[in-house]
Amino acid sequence: MIFERIRNIREDNDLTQSQIAEFLNINQRTYSRYERGEISITVETLCKLADYYGTSLDYLAGRTDIKTPYSSKKIK
Repeated sequence: MIFERIRNIREDNDLTQSQIAEFLNINQRTYSRYERGEISITVETLCKLADYYGTSLDYLAGRTDIKTPYSSKKIK
């Protein structure tokens, strides 16, 4: 599911794999393999993507269909 979400959100934002790979400081081929589900994407990389797109990790992981990120309030 993650690979589908990262591809869809990239395409929804009219971005190329090369542009996202440059942002992540990785090779375009590596990013392409993430999107095809050939290799696992790290939590660190998912966090960067979530911040970049202004969404939550849960959205990228397919745990919710709500793109809006969670509140940044800390739980006590």
